[in-house]
Amino acid sequence: MTLLAAAHPIVHLNAALNSLAAVLLLAGLFFIKRGRVEAHKRTMLAAFVVSIAFLGCYLWYHAHVGSVRFTHPGVVRYVYLAILASHVILAATVPFFAVRQIYLGYRALGCCDGKLPEPERAAVSALYREKHVRLAKWTFPIWLYVSVTGVVVYVMLYHLWPPVGQ
Repeated sequence: MTLLAAAHPIVHLNAALNSLAAVLLLAGLFFIKRGRVEAHKRTMLAAFVVSIAFLGCYLWYHAHVGSVRFTHPGVVRYVYLAILASHVILAATVPFFAVRQIYLGYRALGCCDGKLPEPERAAVSALYREKHVRLAKWTFPIWLYVSVTGVVVYVMLYHLWPPVGQ
């Protein structure tokens, strides 16, 4: 319990936001697999908002507090660094993928096609839906991986092998 008090409170909030994003992503997948498009849309937008909140907290933390080094030696350090490196590299892609997916999803639902006659509107929506589905095959696993590995990094750094002096 003293470790939780020793770490800056925002790291725990960040882990909670990453966990919530992962749950929302899985719920969004559940909904779309069952054809519940409106529930999928709302859930994925919620995942996006939670991820943006995480990003804001993360940037604030590193601007004001800095970072904490993983000090545990041996193989576990290399495992941690590999997870962290893959997490950071892929995390840099998620906002771009997510914004593109939101755009494609809204266009697939017919947003901004009000002036088109119905046959063309349906064809345009189908084209955007196809693009949305195709990109989701990359976006979803990357976004889920980033959310889950964010929690793994937190657990490794603050619970399993906390830094010396904390």
